[in-house]
Amino acid sequence: MSIATTGRVSGVDAGAQQRGAGATLLHGIRLAPEFREGLVGTLLLALLATAGRVVVPVAVQQTIDQGLSGPTPDTALVRRAVLLAGVAVLVTAFASYRMNVRLYRTTENGLAALRISAFRRVHDLSVLHQAAERRGSLVSRVTGDVDTISTFMQWGGLLIVVSVAQMLLATGLMLFWSWQLTLLVYACFLPLFLAVRHLQERLQAAYRVVRERVGAMLGAVAESVVGAPVIRAHAVEERTAVRVDEAVDLAKTAQVRAQTLAAVTFSAGELTAALANAAVVVVGVLLGVGGHITPGRLVGFLFLVTLFVQPVQIATEVLNEAQNAVAGMRRVLGVLDTPTDVGDPEPGRPLPPGPVSVAFSHVSFAYPGGPEVLRDVDLSIAPQTRVAVVGETGSGKTTFAKLLTRLMDPTRGQVLLSGVPLAEVAFGSLRSRVVMVPQDGFLFDATVADNVRYGRPGLSDAGVDLAFAELGLGDWLAGLPLGAATPVGERGESLSVGERQLVAVARAFVADPDLLVLDEATSAVDPATEVRLQRALDSLSRGRTSIAIAHRLSTAEAADEVLVVDRGVVVQRGSHADLVAVPGVYASLHASWRAQSR
Repeated sequence: MSIATTGRVSGVDAGAQQRGAGATLLHGIRLAPEFREGLVGTLLLALLATAGRVVVPVAVQQTIDQGLSGPTPDTALVRRAVLLAGVAVLVTAFASYRMNVRLYRTTENGLAALRISAFRRVHDLSVLHQAAERRGSLVSRVTGDVDTISTFMQWGGLLIVVSVAQMLLATGLMLFWSWQLTLLVYACFLPLFLAVRHLQERLQAAYRVVRERVGAMLGAVAESVVGAPVIRAHAVEERTAVRVDEAVDLAKTAQVRAQTLAAVTFSAGELTAALANAAVVVVGVLLGVGGHITPGRLVGFLFLVTLFVQPVQIATEVLNEAQNAVAGMRRVLGVLDTPTDVGDPEPGRPLPPGPVSVAFSHVSFAYPGGPEVLRDVDLSIAPQTRVAVVGETGSGKTTFAKLLTRLMDPTRGQVLLSGVPLAEVAFGSLRSRVVMVPQDGFLFDATVADNVRYGRPGLSDAGVDLAFAELGLGDWLAGLPLGAATPVGERGESLSVGERQLVAVARAFVADPDLLVLDEATSAVDPATEVRLQRALDSLSRGRTSIAIAHRLSTAEAADEVLVVDRGVVVQRGSHADLVAVPGVYASLHASWRAQSR
């Protein structure tokens, strides 16, 4: 699958854009069946609320033609007509209230399901898909885009149901009272009806751009907030502000253009409604003079014209919200419809109990559109072996780790753990037996203890303290202001880079994995923290298979075995002592590292 660099998964979004508006909404409803719960009852209430609205015009017509037309007013008939109209108004109000409550409850349930599904699918996407889309844009799909659907479903969707029924009832009664005036009303609105499809297509395109620009704006803002320290360090505040301002301006321009089109549509509806009312008054009076319509029917007909015109005017506003909602739904479906190229196998196999062995069977990998970064890697690693993977930047070391933990799948060949192909291992078994400590040591906005518990939910405070003590980090934990209860801040930024890594190591320790993968865990720490961290890593890796992607070769010196990767190929393998003693890539890397460490 090709990955676009414009903030979308190109193939999937292209498919979503090809669906019509109705097909898009129906597809979204199929993915969230909660939208259909209680729909029949809600529609019946909508029909009841709509039917009650035509009672008033009928009551007015009967009052004028029957109650007031004779020499003596028929007060009894007038009272009955007024009472009927009052009851109809109360029933209509109650039905509308119940319809709104049911609709809001149903749509909120459906939207919650849609939002949860989109959020989970974002996490199911491979690192390739996530890297191809800006984080702010992904967040906007789960939040802002779903909000646009919410606005339409709870407001526009309700009005469409009521308005269509209201137009049909009004048209039926209008035809009964005067087919001539009914044809006149439709003749006034015919040009607007014909133009609606063209306006709808233009609004769809305009609001599609709006949702894309809003996603790009959120991405730019989120990136500038997260990267604020780097921005200040390099004094590029002005350049960053210009970039954010441009994204905001593009979103504003797209929104203004869409709203302008919507205003044209609304104004056209207002103009047509005024024309229809004026035409009915003029022609209706002429028909009345000729004896073709009674005064009561003419006045009642004007009430019906209002009931007919109101949905048409509302429809122009609903059209605006509908196109915004369709654009948002397409972006949400763009996530939900994205196939997970690294999915949980069904049925999955568990890893065999005991220490884990590793095997790469002629594994190659290439990022979409790029050259191979790993080529024909074929090797085995015995259980409970500590292996260091070294090589220059861009040699393929991190890709090796991602394939091993199945964050990505090989382009060719297969990875096996304890003889089981990794693509067949159930995620539950894989994630409980294999743990990766990434380079950045990401922490959640919680306490130190809470972050450690991500490795073993339910671990007691005493268990957290014991874990740090067994890793030789008890004194560091005691030195924190509140010990294990110390908040780490968003992304762990209340701690230093090295301290975040210490917490990440403790989190991996309590998970008690059988295979530990360390992705350059000591690359960004100071020498003093590196010593402390290296002791903790030694404790963590003892007795289990561990593979360390090594930037500093002190890790390689302590490993049982070293794999040397150069331009995607494993070119050397052996102990540190054996490899450093012979000319080659490892000896050169080690000499360079020693020279820089002095």
